[in-house]
Amino acid sequence: MKRPYVICHMMSSVDGKILSANWQDEELTSTFAGYFEKYHVTFTSQAWMCGRITMERDFSGGVQPELREAPHPIAREPFIGDKNATSFAIAVDAHGKLGWESNTTHGDHLIEVLTEQVSDNYLYYLQQKHISYLFAGKTEVDFASVLHQLAELFPIDTLMLEGGGHLNGSLLNAGLIDELSLLLLPIADGTPASPTTFEVSEYLAKGPATRLRLTEVQQLDNDVVWLKYRFNRSGRE
Repeated sequence: MKRPYVICHMMSSVDGKILSANWQDEELTSTFAGYFEKYHVTFTSQAWMCGRITMERDFSGGVQPELREAPHPIAREPFIGDKNATSFAIAVDAHGKLGWESNTTHGDHLIEVLTEQVSDNYLYYLQQKHISYLFAGKTEVDFASVLHQLAELFPIDTLMLEGGGHLNGSLLNAGLIDELSLLLLPIADGTPASPTTFEVSEYLAKGPATRLRLTEVQQLDNDVVWLKYRFNRSGRE
């Protein structure tokens, strides 16, 4: 099946925690804030993907969608809002809750990943904003279908998967990640029940633990370690 090469790029504490708000140390958070983007851009990719909560917290600004009555029923088929776009931000938003000021974020064209249960009014809202969207299933997200559609409909060869933990865990569980780029921060979090790099939902049938192959280790400034792995289970080399 045609799909993009998927690189999961994350930053975590030494105990795998990814929610910086729990660190309660503004100096530490400020010091490490630029690392994620600095090393993101070392990869050649055309798209990056986040879950709804991450998008709402860090990119949409918490904007609420201003819904109007759709003038007619809208077919559940992909919509391309900008046929000339060459870089993309992909929001996994199964229930259609995100609002946006425009059809781009950080200069990248927005693609919403939806399920067919979203309302016609929300689809009409996205169309009026010229925000692209595709459907991943009736009520649950099929990530194999998502990746196939992204490769078929858009010029996306490499995709950066950037959380949260449940999104990463879903693709991990489906064997759809090819590479891991992990910035390991010199922080011990210890917060119970805090999100980690990979979390597989209790509603999914979890597969066996995934084997990885270490390909590179770099010690960076401020005691950060950059680890790169290949996923053996993805079937790619």
